Amino acid sequence: MTSLTRTRTFFFVCCFLSSLVLPVTSQTVVQAPQAHSEYASFRAENPEWTFNHLAVDYRNGNVYLGAVNRIYKLSPDLEVQVSHETGPDEDNRKCYPPRIVQPCSEPLTLTNNVNKMLLMDYRENRLLACGSLYQGICKLLRLDDLFKLGEPFHKKEHYLSGVNESGSVFGVIVSYGNASPDMLFVATAVDGKPEYFPTISSRKLARNSEEDGMFAYVFHDEFVASMIKIPSDTFTVIPDFDIYYIYGFASGNFVYFLTLQPEMGGGPATGSSSAGREQVYTSKIVRLCKADTAFNSYVEVPIGCISGNVEYRLLEAAYLSKAGAILARSLDVAPDDDVLFAVFSKGQKRRPRQASQDSALCVFSLRKINEKIKERLQSCYKGEGTLDLAWLKVKDIPCSSALLTIDDDFCGLDMNAPLGVSEMVRGKPVFSDAVDKMTSVIAYVYKNHSLVFVGTKSGRVKKIRVDGSSRALQYETVQAVENGPILRDMAFSSDHHYLYVMSETQLSRVPVEACGQYSTCSECLGSGDPHCGWCVLHNMCARKEKCERSSEPRRFASDIKQCVRLSVHPNNISVSQFSVTLVLEAHNVPELSAGVNCTFEDLAEMNGLVEGNRIKCFSPAEKEMPRIIVDKGDHQIVQLYLKSKETGLAFANTSFVFYNCSVHKSCLSCVSSPYQCHWCKYRHDCTHDPRTCSFQEGRVKKPEGCPQLLPAERILVPVNVVKPITLRAKNLPQPQSGQRGYECLLTIQGNEHRVPALRFNSSSVQCQNTSYFYDGMEMSSLPVELTVIWNGDFSIDNPAHNKVHLYKCDAQRGSCGLCLKADPLFGCVWCKGENRCTLKQHCPHPENQWLEHNGINSKCTHPRITQITPLRGPREGGTLVTIRGENLGLEFREIQGNVKVAEVDCTPIRDGYIPAEQIVCEMGKAEKSQYTGNVQVCVGVGECQPEFMAKSSKYYYFVIPRIISLKPSRGPVSGGTVVNISGSHLDAGSNVSIMFKDQPCTYLRRGGQWLTCRTHASLHGYGNVSVSVSIDKAHLQKDLRFEYVEDPTITKIEPEWSIYSGHTPVTVTGTNLDIIQTPLIRAKYNGHETLNLCQLLSPTSMLCQAPELPISLARQQEVPERPDEFGFKLDDVQALMALNTTNFIYYPNPEFEPLSVSGVLELKPGSPIILKGRNFLPPTNSGNGKLNYTVLIGEKPCMLTVSETQLLCESPNLTGRHKVLARVGGIEFSPGVVHITSDSPLSSTAIIGIAVAGALLILFIVVVLIAYKRKSRESDLTLKRLQMQMDNLESRVALECKEAFAELQTDIHELTSDLDGAGIPFLDYRTYTMRVLFPGIEEHPVLRDLEVPGYRQEQVEKGLKLFGQLINNKVFLLCFIRTLEAQRGFSMRDRGNVASLIMTVLQSKLEYATDVLKHLLSDLIDRNLESKNHPKLLLRRTESVAEKMLTNWFTFLLYKFLKECAGEPLFSLFCAIKQQMEKGPIDSITGEARYSLSEDKLIRQQIDYKTLVVNCIHPENEKSPEIQVKVLNCDTISQVKEKILDAIYKNVPHSHRLKASDMDLEWRQGRGQRMILQDEDVTTKIEGDWKRLNMLAHYQVPDNAVMALVPKQVTAYNSVNNSTVSRTSASKYENMIKYTGSPDSLRSRTPMITPDLESGVKVWHLVKNHEHGDQKEGDRGSKMVSEIYLTRLLATKGTLQKFVDDLFETIFSTAHRGSALPLAIKYMFDFLDEQADKHNIHDPHVRHTWKSNCLPLRFWVNVIKNPQFVFDIHKSSITDACLSVVAQTFMDSCSTSEHRLGKDSPSNKLLYAKDIPSYKSWVERYYSDISKMPAISDQDMNAYLAEQSRMHMNEFNTMSSLSEIYSYVGKYTEEIEFDARKEFK
Repeated sequence: MTSLTRTRTFFFVCCFLSSLVLPVTSQTVVQAPQAHSEYASFRAENPEWTFNHLAVDYRNGNVYLGAVNRIYKLSPDLEVQVSHETGPDEDNRKCYPPRIVQPCSEPLTLTNNVNKMLLMDYRENRLLACGSLYQGICKLLRLDDLFKLGEPFHKKEHYLSGVNESGSVFGVIVSYGNASPDMLFVATAVDGKPEYFPTISSRKLARNSEEDGMFAYVFHDEFVASMIKIPSDTFTVIPDFDIYYIYGFASGNFVYFLTLQPEMGGGPATGSSSAGREQVYTSKIVRLCKADTAFNSYVEVPIGCISGNVEYRLLEAAYLSKAGAILARSLDVAPDDDVLFAVFSKGQKRRPRQASQDSALCVFSLRKINEKIKERLQSCYKGEGTLDLAWLKVKDIPCSSALLTIDDDFCGLDMNAPLGVSEMVRGKPVFSDAVDKMTSVIAYVYKNHSLVFVGTKSGRVKKIRVDGSSRALQYETVQAVENGPILRDMAFSSDHHYLYVMSETQLSRVPVEACGQYSTCSECLGSGDPHCGWCVLHNMCARKEKCERSSEPRRFASDIKQCVRLSVHPNNISVSQFSVTLVLEAHNVPELSAGVNCTFEDLAEMNGLVEGNRIKCFSPAEKEMPRIIVDKGDHQIVQLYLKSKETGLAFANTSFVFYNCSVHKSCLSCVSSPYQCHWCKYRHDCTHDPRTCSFQEGRVKKPEGCPQLLPAERILVPVNVVKPITLRAKNLPQPQSGQRGYECLLTIQGNEHRVPALRFNSSSVQCQNTSYFYDGMEMSSLPVELTVIWNGDFSIDNPAHNKVHLYKCDAQRGSCGLCLKADPLFGCVWCKGENRCTLKQHCPHPENQWLEHNGINSKCTHPRITQITPLRGPREGGTLVTIRGENLGLEFREIQGNVKVAEVDCTPIRDGYIPAEQIVCEMGKAEKSQYTGNVQVCVGVGECQPEFMAKSSKYYYFVIPRIISLKPSRGPVSGGTVVNISGSHLDAGSNVSIMFKDQPCTYLRRGGQWLTCRTHASLHGYGNVSVSVSIDKAHLQKDLRFEYVEDPTITKIEPEWSIYSGHTPVTVTGTNLDIIQTPLIRAKYNGHETLNLCQLLSPTSMLCQAPELPISLARQQEVPERPDEFGFKLDDVQALMALNTTNFIYYPNPEFEPLSVSGVLELKPGSPIILKGRNFLPPTNSGNGKLNYTVLIGEKPCMLTVSETQLLCESPNLTGRHKVLARVGGIEFSPGVVHITSDSPLSSTAIIGIAVAGALLILFIVVVLIAYKRKSRESDLTLKRLQMQMDNLESRVALECKEAFAELQTDIHELTSDLDGAGIPFLDYRTYTMRVLFPGIEEHPVLRDLEVPGYRQEQVEKGLKLFGQLINNKVFLLCFIRTLEAQRGFSMRDRGNVASLIMTVLQSKLEYATDVLKHLLSDLIDRNLESKNHPKLLLRRTESVAEKMLTNWFTFLLYKFLKECAGEPLFSLFCAIKQQMEKGPIDSITGEARYSLSEDKLIRQQIDYKTLVVNCIHPENEKSPEIQVKVLNCDTISQVKEKILDAIYKNVPHSHRLKASDMDLEWRQGRGQRMILQDEDVTTKIEGDWKRLNMLAHYQVPDNAVMALVPKQVTAYNSVNNSTVSRTSASKYENMIKYTGSPDSLRSRTPMITPDLESGVKVWHLVKNHEHGDQKEGDRGSKMVSEIYLTRLLATKGTLQKFVDDLFETIFSTAHRGSALPLAIKYMFDFLDEQADKHNIHDPHVRHTWKSNCLPLRFWVNVIKNPQFVFDIHKSSITDACLSVVAQTFMDSCSTSEHRLGKDSPSNKLLYAKDIPSYKSWVERYYSDISKMPAISDQDMNAYLAEQSRMHMNEFNTMSSLSEIYSYVGKYTEEIEFDARKEFK
């Protein structure tokens, strides 16, 4: 499942943003109703066994589904008929060939089988199902019952593809007529294994499913085959290059595949830069001739489409269909021509994370693609252009001209192939969607329309009608599967009525049309679905064939203009009109001879009279009308239907209105009605019939004629004052005889007041003199509803909503200022004598005692201040002081400039001024002498009078706010930290702002000594920022710093589960967790979020209580649920709100059952209490999860034992009744009460019972003793037999150990004597440095002259010299290196390469190189410590240019020390290992040996062998004396050849020797007989499917035989004849031996043997592969336990001990054998000590580790593991394995950490466990001695470096090195220029 998801993500990641401008109708998403029989669904039986591929048998409609581990055969309605199991099985993807053919050393795991290809082979009635197991083998299944007909697996042709993804392989079966067998064209991604799998090939499909030749290449000889492989060079340019095959098909004489592949750049610069830039992808169509066996017809054309300036270039899916007549016209092709529908994503870059959903559907004419290919072929055969296929390494090969005619079916020659077309074929965009990405496509033609069905990411199917390149209509969308995306494979049912679509877990059958959903003709025919038409008299939307008599005129409508239209006259009547004749006019109706009915919904139905296209009906009769109740407004719309008597169905309808005038109660609403309503003025009612109005003049039809009040200005009435109210009106009726007159109705505080009114005329009325009153003083005025009525209750319309405003002067106006502020129209004055606000007439004092607004006396005296805020502020001013009081002026100008606070001017602010009540002013700056004072306000303009002056009783103080500290002092860079700043007087002033450098911190709260704010996300990244606080204009400065640190990260959550109710402990591990104040854990489910608390344990861990899952109790099912989001709320850190890395899951809550039915459980003391229930142990992946249960009996807890369905509680020592309470997570539940009763004394019956039981027990014990005695005799005998077997085994173990010890003693002596005389083949300085600097590159450009065309030579060299000058500028060089390292695309490989190139350039300037290196190392140390990494990690890995430069620096400067001193013990160790290994058997295939230091490479069984001496003739001088060579009779022939060459060329460098693979071994017997010995020939033994390599023992070679090495023969009499030996077999073992020894395979435990796959035979030498099924552990040679042989590791270690000690002693000595310590080591160690001092690092362990990482790790380990870097030698895999153990021991010796060893520790650690402490003491002494040596002056060091430079001045070509470095400048020009300018400024 995971790999599938990963691939799909990888494959459909491309992002698209803009959309095509095409006519798309609005349509709704139809939820597929699963219950409906039209729809069917099949779901995965296991959610991890996802669906992959789909095929439908067009003959019978059966559906075949390929899934993970299963193939299903389903009926057309998706019922399972048969299922076939394909997995899982034991496998490992690295096993090639698979383990079913040959044993595999890789660890095997239970692996799912993903279905990668599912093809119908109709000719043989079988299904091809290819999986991912065993490198992609296929099963051939019978279509009828999925019976396995065959499963070919033993040849390499049977492995089609090693990729695990289902969407990576595409196959096309091609038929060639009856006589010829079918062929299978297979195209596949190769997943980095181009040597195993061709990317595209054609295979034979044998008639017999078990035939050996199944899937064999159609053609295959030495040079040509029907396949194409991706060249390995392509992977050096783009390491993850692959070709993804999206779709394939056959058309005409050709087979086509649609691909998506990385684009290869033009030159080397482009290629090398691909690592750093985003990879660009191209979609292509590949064409091959069906009959082309040599693939000369291979042509590749880029495809894509462009819409509205947006490029869509990433292919998602495609489908081949016919054009259809309508689309064909638009594309200028024939209706039967093939067209290709393709879905593309936007752009050319695949970005999984920020993938947008923009995708487009495009159409291509296949004929036009073929024409484009034909044009390209013609031009190429004229010699124009190049082959232009970069990935096939033929991009720049020019086309060759040839005279031939190229027609439409041209299939290529062996020239000009394969061919690439550079110009893209553009498809026509027909539809796009920027929201829901399209993922699959299928199409077919229906009634000349091309219909395309597109699957989307959200699981929907879009139905699109494509009538032209610019006319596409999306006419319907169906939710086909519950969760998307829809996979590429879609298929139609055999009758094209259904479409099968699938997601990973659901296969659905969706009808291609859903016409039945449309209920009206216009919906049906407006839908755009060409399947749908309107069946008129049946009133339904359907296909034409489903409509009865659809061929008769006007019975079936297929165009919206043919829909039935119905009109009715009249179209409305009053509810009081009955049986009115209605005439209906119908258009587009069929012949209605059977008759029709008219129906008013369910109210009435009557017969209709048909006259042509008119139908006469009657409205409902009087008895039917009461059912039309009008309660919502004045009308009701009723549908009037025409119902066919033939079908009984309504087929047309129109709206009909019944209206009711009587609901209108006012004239204006009556006459404004859209219906025929009239107002009777004198009757005061509304009617549809004006004749019922008693007076002609009383009828009103227009609003102007209605009686109504006209708008009046505000009507003001003071309370308790008698006053009339006069109102203007029009059309007021004169009451008739018997009718009452006019009244005014006022509703005051809910009480109605009726006042008699007088109508003056039709346009005026007056409410008579009356006084009014309302309760309370809370409101100064009260608006009151006013209605004029006559004749008791006939109201006059009041359209202007005139109201009467009652008011009181003294309400809410208790001061003079408030009184004079009142509305002047109120006429209120301030009555001084009474000190209150009143009407003028109510003030008993003379006029000069009044104060009124705008009067002579209009200024209030005695202003008063009641409140001041704030009371404290800073001296600097800026504080906004709010002064509240009375009589504070009526205009702003009266107080402007008249406010002082504590003797300081305070400037009033207009916006804050409320007349008479409030002044807001801004404080000026106070002098130092001013401390406090009161507030003074003077009201008035000009000089201030005492009576207009106000002084506050409270004082305002000037204070000096200070800040002291802040807490916390650091927080996440994303912000959200609540920072508390402490200080004094922080509550002063009015406005606070806090700044963190140049960005605000949001103010929250403050007090006198504190204030808090919340930080924002940092604009400047990590680091310290200064904190400043401003209170008004006072800026508080103190050196407060806040540090933004890296956001916390979460690395692990354990356990990853909880229960629904949460509150279970979750341990969270991460980084920087301590910077969060209140960490919270969160879960989100169905839009609801829950949080819970976390407790910090350390900066890297916290303990959280899991949040509950917000799931309603009703929905709590018995299944685990995953939350939609799960994460952490850590301040403002958004990245952790929803973690993508966790699979947190919630299990159902534990549920308890009651203790008993009654709720009370009776118990005896000490009896356990059992609580029953379920879900007590959640079924987590790692076994059952443990929950923390607490059970209380009363107040006391009890000991618990938990199982799945019960809790066993050891009850505490209690008696009586106690409540039981169980707690777990967030649940608390009481299952009931226990009643514990004490035991009563024993009764006599009980005593007798116990006595009888005791007697029986004694009898039973006697019987058991007798039986035991007999049994023990038998067991004694068995024990003796076992003892003998153990003794036997023990003696064999002792013998093995004794042998090992004896070998040990003799071997050490032999080795030391053998090695004395050997010369040491040192490599020259240049070769040695090249192998270290550029490992694996033989001919590096820096060794050659610069290769540029002659005419550019001078220009290029001049440029490079200038660049060289820049490199010699230290500022530039450091800037250059730092800039490169800052680039994301600058890989580790690039860093090493640049470091090596720079050192080759600076070889002649080592003083300068050393200075640069020191700078870079210093920077690296600073960065390491700044990033809070542990100091010990410094120099541990090569992650920077500096670290690789350091390795290279030591490489240059320690060459002399290697040659003079350390080289000798290293070479001795290498020779000793090689010699010791070759003393015993070495398995030629697995590389395992009897003598080894590595457990992995140890033969763990007894091999019988003996040493032979063979006399060898020198191959280059037959006359020279024979050389005696020791060999083993179990050696293969290749091993013997190697040993002979080693003896003959004992002191000759390896590169100067003859090669074993070029020689044959000849055994010269008596009488001139000669015999060529080979690893494999006709005499080779084959047992079952195992073939054993020939050894000397096989040929029965005796001791002292004469052997000769002769040049390789073409044939020999005893070799396999030519017909059975292929090219590969002949030299396969030489190749294999080379392979096992090559550095590439140093880690492989078992070399892969590929040659013999044709025969399926497995090859072995000494041991068959351990992991092969038919050889169990016990069968391997002797029956002894294999671990016994580990003692041989000790024997080998003892033999080699002296050599290991010698090497370590030499390296860790300051003066060895008179050779002084190299200056470079002392100089670099002193530099590291200086750096440690500079950074205050005094921990000796850190200093020790720095030195170990600097020299032993960076230089010595490399040399020890790879002696071929220093000497001209060949290193085999067993030697390499032993050297790796020595190198590991060397590293362990340099480490300061303790090595705790146990029985499970690796054997290589246990082997040297006792030696490592003494080696460690050597290292410590060495470092100590170096630090005590006198420091080297810079002068001495520079002289030494200059000497080294001089000695090796011309080793490398500087120009070539500069050119190589310059390629990186080309890649990052802009960044380097930008940084360089900044640096040089």
